[in-house]
Amino acid sequence: MNRQPFPVSRRRVLLAGAGTAAALLGPSPGGGAAAAAGPPGAGAADSLQPHASYWFPDSLPSGTPGDGITWRSLAAWTPATDRDLPFNTATVPLAERFTPVPANTTARAGQARISALAAFDHTAGNPSQGSATADYYAPTHWAYLDELVFWGGSSGEGLILAPNAPVVDAAHRNGVPVLGTVFLPPVAYGGQLRWTRDLVRRDAAGRFPLAAKLVQVARVYGFDGWFLNAETGGGDAALAAEMQAFLRALRTAGARHGLRITWYDAMNRTGQVGWQGALDELNRPFFQDGAGPVADSMFLDFRWTAGRLADSGRLAEELGRSRYELWAGVDVEAAGWDSVTDWEAILPTGRDHVVSYGFYRPEWTLSHLPAGRTPGRFHAADDRFWCGEGLDPAGPGGTGDGWRAPASAVADRSTLTALPFATTFNTGHGLRWYEDGAATSDTPWNHLGLQDRLPPRRWAIRTEGRRPEVSFDFADAWRGGSSLLVRGALDRPATLDLFPARLPAGAATVLDLTHRLDPSSGPVTVEVAVAPRDAPAPGEPAPYVHLPAGTLEPGDGWRTLSVRLGALGTGTLYALGVRLTGRGGAAVAWRLGALAVRDGAASPAAPSGLTVTGTAAADGATAVRLSWRRATGPVRHYELHRQLPYGRREFLGGTCGTAYYVAGLRRAGHEPAARLEVRAVHELFTISKPSTVQLPW
Repeated sequence: MNRQPFPVSRRRVLLAGAGTAAALLGPSPGGGAAAAAGPPGAGAADSLQPHASYWFPDSLPSGTPGDGITWRSLAAWTPATDRDLPFNTATVPLAERFTPVPANTTARAGQARISALAAFDHTAGNPSQGSATADYYAPTHWAYLDELVFWGGSSGEGLILAPNAPVVDAAHRNGVPVLGTVFLPPVAYGGQLRWTRDLVRRDAAGRFPLAAKLVQVARVYGFDGWFLNAETGGGDAALAAEMQAFLRALRTAGARHGLRITWYDAMNRTGQVGWQGALDELNRPFFQDGAGPVADSMFLDFRWTAGRLADSGRLAEELGRSRYELWAGVDVEAAGWDSVTDWEAILPTGRDHVVSYGFYRPEWTLSHLPAGRTPGRFHAADDRFWCGEGLDPAGPGGTGDGWRAPASAVADRSTLTALPFATTFNTGHGLRWYEDGAATSDTPWNHLGLQDRLPPRRWAIRTEGRRPEVSFDFADAWRGGSSLLVRGALDRPATLDLFPARLPAGAATVLDLTHRLDPSSGPVTVEVAVAPRDAPAPGEPAPYVHLPAGTLEPGDGWRTLSVRLGALGTGTLYALGVRLTGRGGAAVAWRLGALAVRDGAASPAAPSGLTVTGTAAADGATAVRLSWRRATGPVRHYELHRQLPYGRREFLGGTCGTAYYVAGLRRAGHEPAARLEVRAVHELFTISKPSTVQLPW
């Protein structure tokens, strides 16, 4: 794209390469204050707050770290000395997924895939298990992603980032692998060549100690590999050869454990930073050499052109690799869906895709919103980014110079392959926390590990009448922080596609639906839509069978209805949806709070051994670290509550692991001790008995 290195403007700092913006996100070289509002200083209670981990390869910067920053050496790291490890360990396994018949005629299966480089917080001070705000990047369009890179790093904080557990757990639940970042920044932004040399240093036996350490970190923390971005200039061919040998050693060691490596197009075989914008002879050794693959994929810098991408794809295939193992970088940090992109160079109309592509900073869907942004406004923007301005992924995608929404080009994937399946339409953040339709905490929150599997096709609606508006809504929920809201004048029946699936069904299979109307709504007749066969072709509707689920009247409140699917016979459910019919064209506001498909009921075993492992008091409040023993049998996640005087129970938080940090507990009245409880939550959202502990005041 004819981009020049090191421009002054931060908004276009990516012209120098993907990593440069990350250098500016953190402190200035030498460890000064963060460029944006950084983490608070560590007071007594803050000393217990666990954070996502970050390191330098070995040697540390000169001077003193900025406020709230801890300089660490990866070479010196061991699991036994990592006190935050229990809070940072992901536990959800990477789910298998399948590709259903595409929702439209333009999305292609088996061709271009999508990577995303997303920054969720500062490098330093990124809470391990969410925080008390709903203003958070909560990605939900996992169905179109093939890889997520946990992006960040700076010369004043640290260069190697391990993803925090909530991000990994949410991605894994949807079948998306997550990579940590190794970032060696440009010299202009504090990069030092000694950090590159530290990374690739050999031991006396000729091995690469930090390659082994990176594999150990990924395995212990529970994520899927590394994105390597070497942008520090000043090297030579000998250093490049060592980097290539390091990369091969890292991939070889990691492949035994299912880890993957993505290399960023920066350092080339001369040791200089060239940003080719292509796979060519200068950077090919970092992708493939005479002995075979060196990296699993390569992220091509933004300088690509149509000709370079075509040549790159051909070279990949000449090397015996897939052209779709190349990600063409698409910079959306500054302009989002208004970013100028030559989509025809990647996704030519009427022809096979040329390569895959990678979004740099898709969290623009949150960051571009003005002050006072809300979760609802974020998801509206995020849905438009991934599914198009018309919010109809069942329609054909646009062409030309405008935005090419992923849903129009890339076939979605699904993990709905086994029973039980359940969702409460919880997006992983909210303004309150709800249980059984009642708020048990009025504190805003975010924790992606609590996010449910959500409808991927936002929003595929079949109707011969007016199209209703569909969204995630945060004003009320059955469970978690959000519900699915359908609003509009239903002058004709409307079928809402919810989930492509491959769920086994038999005589005992039941579908549970929990729903209600808002007070302003007219009556709605609801039918469950279940497809016993696949859609006949891309863009064609699923062959739904409609089963009655009753009529809701205003004022009914939340209702749960169980629909037996035995009449359909034994087989496979290929899609789930609902059909809504209004009365007399009246405006409706219908909420779907939960959906489950099951063969029977299930209750999880209780965890045990809830223990206070640390406390710190400040300003009349007490911060607490807790741990417990994992419950036997299947557990989706754990939830923590405080039993207050007079029988009220308050939600404190949740996690997929077995350790949790609670900030700011205060004495309630004259209680002698705070009673804390942890419960296991099943995939069907049934709850175990509690394990309890007392915290004396």
